[in-house]
Amino acid sequence: MVLVSVFLEILRKPTIGDVLKELMIFIAPLWIAVIVGVLVGWAWKPKWANIGREMMIDCSVSKDSTPASSDSSSTSFNLISSLNSIKFLLPSCISWITDDEAQSDPFSLPPTVDSNCSSSQIPKGKTSFVTNEDLEHFVNLVEEKDGGPAWIHMMDCSTPTMFYQAWQRDLEAGPTEYRSRTVFEDTTPEMVRDFFWDDEFRPKWDNMLVSAATMEECPTTGTMVVHWVRKFPFFCSDREYMFGRRIWESGRAYYCVTKGVPYASVPRKNKPRRVDLYYSSWLIRAVESRRGDGQLTACEVLLFHHEDMGIPWKIAKVGVRQGMWGTVKKIDPGLRAYQKERTSGNTLSHCAFMAQINSKISADYLRSFESKSNDSSELETHNSSEKPSGKNIPKLLVVGGAIALACSFDRGLLTKAVIFGVARRFANIGKRL
Repeated sequence: MVLVSVFLEILRKPTIGDVLKELMIFIAPLWIAVIVGVLVGWAWKPKWANIGREMMIDCSVSKDSTPASSDSSSTSFNLISSLNSIKFLLPSCISWITDDEAQSDPFSLPPTVDSNCSSSQIPKGKTSFVTNEDLEHFVNLVEEKDGGPAWIHMMDCSTPTMFYQAWQRDLEAGPTEYRSRTVFEDTTPEMVRDFFWDDEFRPKWDNMLVSAATMEECPTTGTMVVHWVRKFPFFCSDREYMFGRRIWESGRAYYCVTKGVPYASVPRKNKPRRVDLYYSSWLIRAVESRRGDGQLTACEVLLFHHEDMGIPWKIAKVGVRQGMWGTVKKIDPGLRAYQKERTSGNTLSHCAFMAQINSKISADYLRSFESKSNDSSELETHNSSEKPSGKNIPKLLVVGGAIALACSFDRGLLTKAVIFGVARRFANIGKRL
């Protein structure tokens, strides 16, 4: 109301010149405040502001969008979030990346998928890219014995042939971690395993895949080192990443571990940008159908995924929640098409063949991981319980000494109250040590 009254007073001036003069005097402080605010904000801008600017620059020089990208014109935010959320069920499907230092030479691969072009075999005796330690970590994640924070439920969604659940948790350092459980009806663990591994079939349901090449593979363990380039529309250029993947089999349960690995044979380039922090592992096993007939005709997929997307984590979480289900529900039609192609007698692709080379492990071997986890947790609990014993100051001793000290002074109630207050604080400190 004060501003309105001042503005009316200005308009009551007798001449136009006086009105303009008063308006200039009235508006000038506001413009000065705006300019000062812009300068201060620019000087103290956060680091992620540059990331956003580089993303917009990347958008202006990105490749032409594919026909499938035209469907994204409805809402650009839902498109971005759907790109982000596809990772929750697709192993090694996300291509977000942190903005690390990179070389200036552009790197490009032909827009084809060539999964048969294995450059070499992993030499015998060489340290594997995906090891038993990675399996142990994954088993602890599955059993929720990894020592991390509790999972927070996000959603429950379903279609007639698929049921989906998702959880998330935030760590003290690092990006948000996600866990999902998907149940596909009328399929086998082996079919789902091959489906996620088959890079030759993937372009039929994943139109963001530009190229895929197997750099190294081990015919004994089935370990593969794979290079992918993926197309991202609207706001960023293509992304590349190197990841190792391997499958362990226990009965008809398949522990599939996929993680980003360093690979010097493909040097880092400016474009496409490379993913560094990437982890996506899933357990595939047969479960009872949700129809309630007691038959193991359904397949359960437990996925654990996290990566640094190169954008503020809180913003990424919003995009994930908005677009997760819209993307995940499109996977089921791809799986059904893959089933039809496999049952029609088509030749098995090379990647699907490699998916069938698994490291066999027993149930006792898996239980040994659980016992290790239990022993370590008991050791931590034992150490934490022993910690106060050596440094704890007995409260009774401190309070008793305070009583003796107070009785030795004859300075009135105030002195005694001060002594008792100090003693109580020392006793509390002793309990915390």
